[in-house]
Order: sequence, then structure tokens, then C-alpha cells
Amino acid sequence: MSEKAPDLSLRNGHRERLRQNFLDDKLAKYEILELMLAYVIPRRDVRPLARLLYKKFGGIYAMLSASIDELTTVPGMGRNTAIFIKVIQKIMLMGYESQAVDKQTFLNKTNLENFCKLMLGGQNIEELHVLYLDGDGRLLYHEKHSQGTWNQTSLYKGEILKTAIRFRTQNVVLIHNHPKPNTSFSAEDFMTTHELAATLRMVGIQLVDHYVVSGGILYSMREFTSEQF
Repeated sequence: MSEKAPDLSLRNGHRERLRQNFLDDKLAKYEILELMLAYVIPRRDVRPLARLLYKKFGGIYAMLSASIDELTTVPGMGRNTAIFIKVIQKIMLMGYESQAVDKQTFLNKTNLENFCKLMLGGQNIEELHVLYLDGDGRLLYHEKHSQGTWNQTSLYKGEILKTAIRFRTQNVVLIHNHPKPNTSFSAEDFMTTHELAATLRMVGIQLVDHYVVSGGILYSMREFTSEQF
């Protein structure tokens, strides 16, 4: 006996309900993910995939910042769908950066926390990023300063100073990640941060803060130590 073909009207009806519930702000988090996947995988029930993704990565930020290789380990996740997810991540990061050029976006802790977790929340190797800001907190330049291993990355004071001077920077923010969950700053982090702050101070540039993303948490060195750099 041949297998009964799936009833496409039922699937289309379900997706229409998802769309309406989204407009009414009534979707669970995994259902928002399901709705997004439905646009890139139109001919398959994507609810099981949405649940698997949410369970594996533990949330949207970690899923969006996971690598394509990590995403494609999830059963039912193809490369094209993984690329689609990375495009969503890139668009969101571009939105934050575009807004930050004209507004004091990264002086708002919530905006900064969302940006940092989206950028680094699911990375399995350490990266150090630098935000170069003007005197009013607007973004002049964002660079990935270095990429290291699973437990370390490098900070080059001279390179940061040179870039800061080139963009006429007045404020600098450091951001890096710890792939090991729930770990904040190492002794080396404190030492290199204070050394950089002293170097920048000599030319009138302030190191605003150094943040680390770990286990879905954003740690602030300034709040951790309750001191000025």
C-alpha cells in the first residue's frame, strides 16, 4: 500500500495560525523560530527542527552565533538553512552597528549586552573585539582584534592605540568571550586591561569597560572591580 501523502492544507493552516499569532504577540520562543524556518523550508513540518535547535543551543542568541558546522549537526538542518540563520545574525549585528553610528547605542547597557551576546554567545573559540567610540559614545569603528583558541586570545596594545588615533577615538570598549560557561575575568585579563588603559590615557583616550560573554552572561570588569581604569 502506498504511503498517504501529507495534507498540505493542514500544514498551510497551521502556518497561517503561526503568522497570526506572531502578529498578536502570542507565540512561544520556539514557535517564533518555527515560523522563521517555515520560510526557508516550505515543504516540511519544521516544528521538530525548531524544538531541536532550541534545546541544543539553549536559546536564540547561542543558536544565531553558532557556526554553520555546529548548526548542521542538528538532524534535519541543511547547509542552506544554516546559512539563512547566519544571515539573520549578520543583519541584526549590522542593525546595531548602523544605529550606533548616529546614536549613543553602546552606552545603553541593554543594547550593548544584546549586541555582545548575539556576536559572541555561541562561539567555541575566544575572540577579542574592540569598539572605538567618539566623545558622545557614537561608534566610529568596530574590529575583531584577534581570534585565539578555546581558552585564550591576544591583546596588542600598540595596534589598538594606533587604530584609536587613526579614527580620532575618545572612548574604547573591549569585548571578548569565554567558551567555558560561567567564567568571568582571568588574572591575565585584569593585567592586560589595566596596561591598555594606562597606554590609552597617555594620549587622552578612555577605556570605558572590558566585557566578557560566558554562558549567556555579560560580565563587566568595571562593575566587577568597582574601580576606574
